[in-house]
Amino acid sequence: MFTFPNTPEKLTIAEQGIVDYIASHRDEFLCMTISRLSETLNISEATISRFSRHVGFKDFKSLKLYIMENTSRRGPAQKVSNTLRTGSGDFLSYWMEKQRFDIQKTLEMMDQDEFNRAVEAIKAARRVFIYAKNASGAPARLAEFRLSRLGLDTRFLPTGGTELLERLAAVEAGDIVIIFGFSKLSKGASVILEQRAKAGFKVILFTSRTYHDDNADIRLFVYRGEENEFHSMCAPSAVVDAIALALSKSMGDEAMGRLEAIQRLKTEYKDRI
Repeated sequence: MFTFPNTPEKLTIAEQGIVDYIASHRDEFLCMTISRLSETLNISEATISRFSRHVGFKDFKSLKLYIMENTSRRGPAQKVSNTLRTGSGDFLSYWMEKQRFDIQKTLEMMDQDEFNRAVEAIKAARRVFIYAKNASGAPARLAEFRLSRLGLDTRFLPTGGTELLERLAAVEAGDIVIIFGFSKLSKGASVILEQRAKAGFKVILFTSRTYHDDNADIRLFVYRGEENEFHSMCAPSAVVDAIALALSKSMGDEAMGRLEAIQRLKTEYKDRI
C-alpha cells in the first residue's frame, strides 16, 4: 500500500476505491488519463481531482508522478533475478509470452495519432538524427537500418560530451531527432530537448513514462515491463518496424524504387562482395 504525503484518517468509499485500484493495478493506473480512470471506477473526474488534493497533491498528474517515483527501483542483477524467478523453468516459452504481453500493452497504450504524426514527421524531415545510450542502442540501430534503406538521410548523434555538442550544433530546423529515452532522460537527451526550442528542429521521444516533463514534439509510449523486471527491447523494436512499414506505404513508389535499387545492386555484385 502506498503512503501519501497527507494520509487522511478517513477516506470516502470512492476514495478508498481509488487507493485499492492503485495498489492492485499500479501499471494500468500509470497509463491512464483521469477520464479513463473515471470511466473504469465509475466515479466522476471531480472526485478523482479532490482525492488527489486530499492526499497531498496539486493535481492528478502530480499524484501519478509520485506513484511512479516511489516505486522501488532495483539494479540490473535484481531485475534479471526477479524475471527468472517468475518463470516456470521453460524460460523460452515464458519469455516469448512476456514479449507478447509487452507488445499488447504497448498497442493498448500507444496513441495512434502520435504514431501517425511520427511517421509523417520522419517522412518530411530533411535529415533524421538518432540518439540512444546503452541497451536502447539496439532498437536505435534497427531504426537507422530501416530508415536508411528507404533513402532517408539518417545519422547517429554521439551519446555525450563535447562530441554531442559539436554534432548538435549542426542540427537545424527541418531536421528531426529521434530519442530512445524510455524510463528516464539522460543528460544528453535533456540537452537535445533544450536545444530543440532554440534551433527549431523536432524531437520524437520513445518513452516508457506515462507522465510528461519534457518538451518533445511527439511521444511514442512503449511498454518494457515493470521496474523490477528485466527490460526487453522487443516492443520498441516492433514499433520501429511498424514505423518503417508505415513509411514505406506513405512514400509509395519512392520507397519501392529505393528498395528495388538495393536489390539490383545485390544481384549485380553478389559474387564480388
